Amino acid sequence: NEEIIVMKNIMVTGGSGFIGSNFVNFLIEKGCNVINLDKLTYAGNEQNNHHLLSNDRYKFICGDINDEDLVREILRDNNIDCLVNFAAESHVDNSINTPEEFLKTNIMGTFKLLQEALIHSKRYKDFRFLHVSTDEVYGSLKLNDLPFSESNKYSPNSPYSASKASSDHLVRAWHKTFGLNVITTNCSNNYGPKQNPEKLIPLTIINAINAKKIPLYGDGSNIRDWLYVVDHCEGIYKCMLRGKTGEVYNIGGDNEKTNKYIVNKICSILDDVLPVKKNKNMPKNMNSYSELIENVKDRPGHDFRYSIDTSKIREQLKWEPAETFETGILKTINWYIENFDRFKDSSLD
Repeated sequence: NEEIIVMKNIMVTGGSGFIGSNFVNFLIEKGCNVINLDKLTYAGNEQNNHHLLSNDRYKFICGDINDEDLVREILRDNNIDCLVNFAAESHVDNSINTPEEFLKTNIMGTFKLLQEALIHSKRYKDFRFLHVSTDEVYGSLKLNDLPFSESNKYSPNSPYSASKASSDHLVRAWHKTFGLNVITTNCSNNYGPKQNPEKLIPLTIINAINAKKIPLYGDGSNIRDWLYVVDHCEGIYKCMLRGKTGEVYNIGGDNEKTNKYIVNKICSILDDVLPVKKNKNMPKNMNSYSELIENVKDRPGHDFRYSIDTSKIREQLKWEPAETFETGILKTINWYIENFDRFKDSSLD
């Protein structure tokens, strides 16, 4: 297979997190050799890749992307063809409370990776650096604004999105100034198996099953574009193999939904697949999981709407999502039910 020969040895940073671990599994299924470098902070969980530990094509290294010597050693000793950077602090609320960690990882960490990648690229002329970013760097949209395209100006509104915007600019500069072969992807909100319980969709599922309150910011009118994580992995893979160097590709699900819709949809599906009366956690006087929804104070600077224009990656790289929101959310809910023992103590009050 020509695609696999071109990109056979892949280094993934942050490969124990939600999207990273799904991508690691995706690469292994494609026949690649994968080195996963992850610091295993609260968002990283090597249990996500536990099934790969006996696979000769998978290797896990616990370490920090700010450790230049370690990164250099991994790149050199494993003949890495492509470095895919998922490593990031990514939770907006946490960035408001402790912004410094976001700057250390998302800005300085990316800088250290770029420096080592540049050294490595002198030995491997076809080496590629793929930087995974977010649509939040573009800021917030009004209800009738056009979706974000790759040419949108950057207007980050949180410490998290500002740190990711900074890292995107560094990646661009290392391409323009030093000639490093780079690709940047900016994705919309991901959902699917293995997501950290603090995020909206897994939090809603887990709290519902545990009969805990389901928090909903403000009036729930904030809009996000939702992308099933495996569809995102397919998009990154196509960018890795066939994306044009120096280019940016937006990857979205074309599924704009309000937070209120998402939470109610999950409750409705749970009412069908795990009826309240069969859930031993639920009070006897409750008839639907939706009774657990509770509006809470909105977060500071909460962006109203994100929307992604996916025409570039569709037209140039022939990518499109395989899942609708309806099929993807059902798969996601079923996965959390089947793996609930991992999360039964993760509900938030």
